[in-house]
Amino acid sequence: MTQAAKRADLVLVWHMHQPDYRDYATGEFTQPWVYLHAIKDYADMAAHLERHANLCAVVNLVPVLLDQIEDYTDQFASGRIRDPLLRLLARDETTPLTLEERRLVVAQCFRANHDKMVGPYPAYKILHDLFVQLDQQGPAALDYLSDRYCYDLITWYHLAWTGETVRRESGLVARLMNLGTGFSPADRRALFALIGDVVTGIIRRYARLAAGGRVELSTTPHYHPLAPLLIASESAREARPELALPTAGPYPGGVERVTAHLDAALESHARRFGAPPAGVWPAEGALSAPFAELLAERGFRWTASGEAVLANTLRHAGEPLPDRGQWVYRPWRVEGRGLTCFFRDDRLSDLIGFEYSKWHSADAATHFVGELEAIAAGASPESTPLIAVILDGENCWEYYPYNGFYFIDELYGKLESHPSVRTTTFAAALGESDAAQPRARALPRLTAGSWVHGDLTTWIGSPEKNRAWDLLIAAKRAFDVAIAAGRLSASQRAAAYRQLANCESSDWFWWMGDYNPAFAVATFDRLFRTNLSRLYGLLDLPAPPTLAHPISRGRGHPELGGAMRRAT
Repeated sequence: MTQAAKRADLVLVWHMHQPDYRDYATGEFTQPWVYLHAIKDYADMAAHLERHANLCAVVNLVPVLLDQIEDYTDQFASGRIRDPLLRLLARDETTPLTLEERRLVVAQCFRANHDKMVGPYPAYKILHDLFVQLDQQGPAALDYLSDRYCYDLITWYHLAWTGETVRRESGLVARLMNLGTGFSPADRRALFALIGDVVTGIIRRYARLAAGGRVELSTTPHYHPLAPLLIASESAREARPELALPTAGPYPGGVERVTAHLDAALESHARRFGAPPAGVWPAEGALSAPFAELLAERGFRWTASGEAVLANTLRHAGEPLPDRGQWVYRPWRVEGRGLTCFFRDDRLSDLIGFEYSKWHSADAATHFVGELEAIAAGASPESTPLIAVILDGENCWEYYPYNGFYFIDELYGKLESHPSVRTTTFAAALGESDAAQPRARALPRLTAGSWVHGDLTTWIGSPEKNRAWDLLIAAKRAFDVAIAAGRLSASQRAAAYRQLANCESSDWFWWMGDYNPAFAVATFDRLFRTNLSRLYGLLDLPAPPTLAHPISRGRGHPELGGAMRRAT
């Protein structure tokens, strides 16, 4: 084995995404997850990349997330806050909290991982224990909680959601955590101002990292739609032939809608970062052959998915699956299209997403690097393996101590000085000669699937998910009729297109199903039905009565932590 064969190239891809939580009719945010993840995860992940100057990575920024971060930036600049929870944090105490406001605080402010974000702080835990004690007496008992309790709780919630790097750079967070209780209006206003500074700086920080050449920024179709299913719902049967499909039939005009999401993403990225992106991480890593053609037509140079999609593709093409190193750790060329596909190492990605949070940070980082070294050592002399580790960059860290600070710091430190593991980006890998990268092979016709088990069953196939598709398809047909009739003004058409794009997000379908926590299902079910109802309203049509009734119920108790945990 030659010395070159003992090297491995690693592409770390951090996918940053939240669906659109805005009520377009009022401008209000219905959920606070965008700014909370901004002060915790987007800030921390940027800080780690800033600190480790010899490490390369890809950061995938979904345009609808950037839209919302910019919306919050405008709110802080104008002082007109349209997020109810954030508004309460900055409020003075001269006006008593209403019953609705108190209920919002107690309903929201324990939505965090209890073991890592509540339990470690005695003052916060006391607030939690009091909540649990009163909750056992029934919901009405919680209405007797004082305004002082609510203001302390909302302060602790935001303190717990600050990222570890934010805490280390801000004396304010440490002071308030040490104070513990009795936070004054001035304390809360100072915390509000800190949050504003962090959120406002997020996009600029990633733009600077990209400008420095170490970080590649990629994109996703604008509102994170499950593109293969919009194009052809039958694609779900390529991996699961027996799968039940929506009774309403295929999604009308799906190719045009996916194209619109892609064009919007290209415009968004070029406007914000000065150039179009080279690559796209499709929503949920979901690819199909027709979708890959659209990506190539739009000029994307690379895309990626889960390794099970590649395995299904090769099996369906009648190709044997040799050692993983010969098919997972190399780029694949979409013939005649100028598009290259990379495939995620599912095991390594899921170790970070799901397992290493239970380990000591140093042990986890050492184990991960050891796995990379083993891949490099086992490679054939002819090529250097390219290992793609792709996962969510925001949700798994609340399961780690200190928001994953020590794990990421240890891992990045080991990688940036490693003699045989080099971090790179997909764009950089494509720009190198064949001698410096694994030789790309021609990819057979893609078998449609996603990063989850290599199929699309997380978003279609169950009665609840299919019912959601039926409702969306009915709304799209009404939309098409209204647009074709020409009775909407230009502003009405623009508002309707925007509302439709939001309804097409993959997130609504992810949470349908009784295997998900009841409170998460209820939240996303309600948001989806509200979005559809608003779409009918913009078309000057009455919403179907069925939209007043839940699609899915979920199961299990409404646990207080981990509501948004996902792997990618």
